[in-house]
Amino acid sequence: MNDADVSKQIQQMVRFIRQEAEEKSNEISVSAEEEFNIEKLQLVEAEKKKIRQEYERKEKQVDVRKKIEYSMQLNGSRIKVLQAQDDLVNTMKEAAAKELLKVSHHHHDLVDLIIPHHEDSYKKLLHGLIVQSLLRLKEPCVLMRCRKHDIHEVEHVLHAAKEEYAEKANVHAPEIIIDDIHLPPAPSHHNMHGPSCSGGVVLASRDGKIVCENTLDARLEVVFRKKLPEIRKCLFGQVTA
Repeated sequence: MNDADVSKQIQQMVRFIRQEAEEKSNEISVSAEEEFNIEKLQLVEAEKKKIRQEYERKEKQVDVRKKIEYSMQLNGSRIKVLQAQDDLVNTMKEAAAKELLKVSHHHHDLVDLIIPHHEDSYKKLLHGLIVQSLLRLKEPCVLMRCRKHDIHEVEHVLHAAKEEYAEKANVHAPEIIIDDIHLPPAPSHHNMHGPSCSGGVVLASRDGKIVCENTLDARLEVVFRKKLPEIRKCLFGQVTA
């Protein structure tokens, strides 16, 4: 083999190696491009997913905030409605308490002119309250308190009340001691915030362990509490807690 053949063969080998190198280079370039595109796509999708998650998180926050605000507004409205209902009910209770004063008001002639035998009506009421209290206590000796304003009326009905109790309970007439300490006077403009009593009596056992509060205010409180669901239903169409 002469030099020309050797040179030709070497050139063929060079071309072959170069061709293989170029093909390999192209493969590497294509592979690198594909890997780059795949990685770029993954990064883009990852960022998109992150953005979507962030958006969903903020959207949920906004939704939760709206629900909280709506709930607060709804509760605020309910509280205002309940407060308005309570105000109306309390107004009715106050009006009833004022009416009680007419029942026990026996101070001179004005009421008697308007309501004939008004004083006798209150005496009958005191009589009934004393008998009822004695029947509840069933004590041979009791202590009784009344308003200073009512002492005359109480003394007037006391004997008859004791006799009626003794007959109903089939016992001896009890001893009733009128306490020197009196119940508070009726409410007035001069004493709006102090203790007051619209009338009636309070009886207790001699040792003070058993007490029967039979004042008009206490009776009103019991009846009002008992009738409150019915009152609310009548006023507002439903019973509320």
